[in-house]
Amino acid sequence: MATAPIPRISPAEYIKLEEETGERFEYLNGEVFAMGGAAFPHNQIAARLSRRIGQLLEGKGCETLGSDQRIVVLATGLETYADVSVVCGKVQFAGVNRMAIANPLVLVEVLSKSTEAYDRGEKSAHYRRIESLQEYLLIAQGTVRVERYRRAGKNEWVLSEFTDLGAILELASLGIEIPIAAIYDGVAFEADGGQ
Repeated sequence: MATAPIPRISPAEYIKLEEETGERFEYLNGEVFAMGGAAFPHNQIAARLSRRIGQLLEGKGCETLGSDQRIVVLATGLETYADVSVVCGKVQFAGVNRMAIANPLVLVEVLSKSTEAYDRGEKSAHYRRIESLQEYLLIAQGTVRVERYRRAGKNEWVLSEFTDLGAILELASLGIEIPIAAIYDGVAFEADGGQ
């Protein structure tokens, strides 16, 4: 038995859906995709990194934002949420409700088993189309591993991987350095790598 196709919704219906349900969804080409909750280690890592970046950038004209800030990829139309985003200077708002940030300088995704393939693949491909984006971090929650993708040219990204708690993560676009140990401080690694 065939199932009926899921109807596409308008941008206005997407915003209304989020407002009415209090849930977060990704939106692309009329389709919405539910975004689930995160495990405790995931939230610990995101909070620690967001707090550290915010402290280091205090008074420098940058905003460090958490997972409730919608990001829009103007080149593809994707509206989504990163675990941490940083924007410096004048914020460019766009998207279907004109409140999604279109000019992040840095985006961070904390990986989980349920999102890792998407965060590494399709979502990463969308993010790389953001003209302002200079660095993109993928952070494992089940082991010590931070991957930094740094823009080296219009369509060129350079990967650096940090797997030692003694290493220092440099975010050149922000002019700051963060010890890897600070990101993972107090995080209890789960045997299965998290949800």
